[in-house]
Amino acid sequence: MNKFEKLICVGLALGLASTTLAEPREFKIDEDHFSIMFRVSHVGFADQIGLFLTASGSFVYDEEANELHSGEVAVDASSVFTNHEGRDDHVRNRDFLHARRHDTIRFEADGWYPSEEDPRSGRLTGELTMLGETRPVELAATINKMDDFPFGHEKYTMGVSASTTILRSEWGMTYGVEDGMVGDEVHLAFEFEALAQ
Repeated sequence: MNKFEKLICVGLALGLASTTLAEPREFKIDEDHFSIMFRVSHVGFADQIGLFLTASGSFVYDEEANELHSGEVAVDASSVFTNHEGRDDHVRNRDFLHARRHDTIRFEADGWYPSEEDPRSGRLTGELTMLGETRPVELAATINKMDDFPFGHEKYTMGVSASTTILRSEWGMTYGVEDGMVGDEVHLAFEFEALAQ
């Protein structure tokens, strides 16, 4: 084998090694660091802010290629919290989330489109299922940081911020829309840390 052939073999070996290192990894969202906030107009006077306190999720992501292969988030509809017990009960009932019949709000990701200016920011697309209806949604998302966590679990961690605005009436949640008592637009924001498995 001459020097040229050896160089080709070395190059192929390095190429195969880098391909092996670029395999997608599964990440599981840390439920202790997962915040879901919503904001909706209340009679036009002010926005009501609320949270969902219980959710879980995971996804498969290739960091080197910056590609999302799959992802899912499940939110416990009955975990809604607006800091008012009576209002929380109302949001759980059939006027809004109908949590007894539709106990899970689910988002299934189907695409990640990084921006050319900042590849850590972009559009996250998927299907949102709520009240038994499934509709496409698009979120603005940013990968804030990827690194070994500096204390505690010390696992490789990804931190993400995402947000979107939906029209709840598109999922059949029409209570208070026509008379302007409760806004149709719902602003959603997600903040989470996810741990490599």
